[in-house]
Amino acid sequence: MNIYFAAPMFAKSDLLYNASVVAKIRELSERISVYLPQENGAINDKSAYADSKMIAQADTEKVVESDLLIALLDGLVIDPGVASEVGVAYAKNIPVIGLYTDTRQQGSDNQKKLAALGEVAENQFHYVNLYTTGLIKLNGTIVSNEELLLQKVKEFMNKED
Repeated sequence: MNIYFAAPMFAKSDLLYNASVVAKIRELSERISVYLPQENGAINDKSAYADSKMIAQADTEKVVESDLLIALLDGLVIDPGVASEVGVAYAKNIPVIGLYTDTRQQGSDNQKKLAALGEVAENQFHYVNLYTTGLIKLNGTIVSNEELLLQKVKEFMNKED
């Protein structure tokens, strides 16, 4: 099974987190092959050179070859590259699991947090682009932690068998 891991990859914290999650996915089964774009030095070694067409062609090819796309949705906004990869996956009918770990989603039943939504500049929650999340939900799901992500990957593998 080929999995494409779409995630921001420009800060060291991004690189370390991505590698950590991908290592857990790879441990699930020898049948899993995960494409992590940051591992593709031909286009993502930032001390070297790759133009926009090289990057778009290489990553799109890997998205299209995948059986499943995992998209990290954390950040101030969904990473533009991740949103593009989700769009390609949707267009090619490739299932997507979104991973959205933002802690501000906790307390959705807290009445004070809900009441604050009515006050200007007091939103206690985080906004995620509804178009991108809609594409994911139309052909997949969004989970809130790594354990649920791994469970969903296992479920997807079981469907494939």
